[in-house]
Amino acid sequence: MSAPHNKADVAVLGGGPGGYVAALAAAQRGARVVLVEKERVGGTCLNVGCIPTKVLTLATELLVRAKRAGDFGLAIPQAAADLPALMAYKRKTVDQLVGGVEQLLKARKITLIKGAAQMIGPDALLVEDGKEGGHEISAQQIILAPGSVTATPPIPGSDLPGVVTSTKALEIETVPARLVVVGGGVIGLEFACIYEALGSQVAVLEMTPTILPGATDEAIAKRLHLLLRRRGMDVRTGAVVQRIERIGETLRVFAETAGAETATDCERVLMTTGRWPNTQGMGFEKLHLRMNGRAIAVDEHLATNLPNVWAVGDAIGGWMLAHKAMVDGRVAAENATGGQRQVDYRSVPNVIFTRPEVASVGLTEAQARAAGAEVKVSQFPFSANPRARILGDPDGVVRLIAEAGSSRILGVHLLGPHAPDLIAEGALAVQLGATAEDLAWTTHAHPTLPEAMLEAALGLSGHALHIQTR
Repeated sequence: MSAPHNKADVAVLGGGPGGYVAALAAAQRGARVVLVEKERVGGTCLNVGCIPTKVLTLATELLVRAKRAGDFGLAIPQAAADLPALMAYKRKTVDQLVGGVEQLLKARKITLIKGAAQMIGPDALLVEDGKEGGHEISAQQIILAPGSVTATPPIPGSDLPGVVTSTKALEIETVPARLVVVGGGVIGLEFACIYEALGSQVAVLEMTPTILPGATDEAIAKRLHLLLRRRGMDVRTGAVVQRIERIGETLRVFAETAGAETATDCERVLMTTGRWPNTQGMGFEKLHLRMNGRAIAVDEHLATNLPNVWAVGDAIGGWMLAHKAMVDGRVAAENATGGQRQVDYRSVPNVIFTRPEVASVGLTEAQARAAGAEVKVSQFPFSANPRARILGDPDGVVRLIAEAGSSRILGVHLLGPHAPDLIAEGALAVQLGATAEDLAWTTHAHPTLPEAMLEAALGLSGHALHIQTR
């Protein structure tokens, strides 16, 4: 009996944000599409990344607010987490969204094949689907979207019981009294804020000089660091973890800081040391697919060195963000079906669901100056924004980076309430090459948080209204 065989115009390897969006976009353009995914569609983001962590972020934010009820003139006698109910809510939300993607694939008549795929040619995939002989797919075009995997630095003791990755940290059965988070990047700080809200005493160990390395403007990172420490979180930078040991029921994390060794005891260690492109074991080497380190090398059209083979998302390196992968998927789908679109990453925002939240788009001040631009910087504090005061979230700032002569917006960096939502205006400004005047003469509703963006834009010319200036 011969193995099942599918023929397609476009075959997509990987059903994460880059892959499933590529499949949907290619189908919109009239292509016959086959999508291969070895687990559930949605990839890391939907199943064990963006979505479940934001469920926990929302729930713990509500918990913190409930405990602050008296600040708003309300009486909530007792506020506590119901962990089994919280986990059920997380699973329900993820299942609903995964089901929604599956329905979209079905509605677009995309063939979904479950199994691990191997490239056996620039126009063919072999899927190990548990059946003898596997499942072969031939396609005129192939889009590679295998995503990324958790990075595993060689730290002695990282395999001890109680040392977990972000995937395991999503399954909260008990809340540790003390938690050490190795890594002060996006993932580490989001989990640090989640567990802190649930009652853990949290220590964060980051090896670079600042938290959130490369994710936002340095001034924003330093301000967040200060706010986290002010409320009792132990956040250490320049701390290089050397080893982890178990002493009875306690885990001890040894780190070197400024030449001195420190030891931090805890019940659980969370390793959040980044992610690597998932490019191993899929036949890429045999076909001489060009690589850039661990990542698949692509040009500005997301084409690889193999004819009619494209690659998107985390697997090509750079920003490992779901929304960036989705844009990649749309670009690759268009080009695989006859288009000539180039990727444009100028307005890719980075959003971080800490407490307070962070969001950035465009150039940081340091990047703009390094590129030779003469810049001017304006800041406006959320403490002077009425809506932030109403919300009880006055901490934070809007920081605009603009070209000195033209006042063209080069970067927008936010720390404060609903920053991941507010950054959309900044992303549009960067994408369109808007000036400070464009922002300042756009009428912003009152009382709203975006008024802080308006005031920061006015501040670039020294005309901020609701803050005292020299």
